[in-house]
Amino acid sequence: MRTDPFRQPAGATPGTWSRPTPMPMDAYRSGDEYVVVFDLPGVPPESIDLDVERNVLTVKAERRPDAVADGVEMQVAERPLGVFSRQLFLGDTLDAGRIEATYQHGVLTLRIPVAAKAKPRKIEIKTTASDPQQIDA
Repeated sequence: MRTDPFRQPAGATPGTWSRPTPMPMDAYRSGDEYVVVFDLPGVPPESIDLDVERNVLTVKAERRPDAVADGVEMQVAERPLGVFSRQLFLGDTLDAGRIEATYQHGVLTLRIPVAAKAKPRKIEIKTTASDPQQIDA
């Protein structure tokens, strides 16, 4: 599995950069599946969108600003808002048709099974009834 995250250039300020902001991700293999975990704190589940097209998995999420009461003056605003996007390029050894997604406590977890054709398998060795090296004279 390869990833192609959209990364914000160093020194770019919010609002001056046109690409989506990246979301932190961990990925690891556990048995016959890959597990990919995204941190999306404060993102409601209904604003998360997952799409797979031609072995490219796209994860998009949107964090909107909290409603601020009239007369309130914001002192510090460091939490990123807006659209977050990440793409994963899934190899042919993964079964993109059986991806499972769960979302709990601001963490999106994807489970991507290894395709059956890519799993290691035993090959049976057959023997014949007569051994060619034991020829009766």
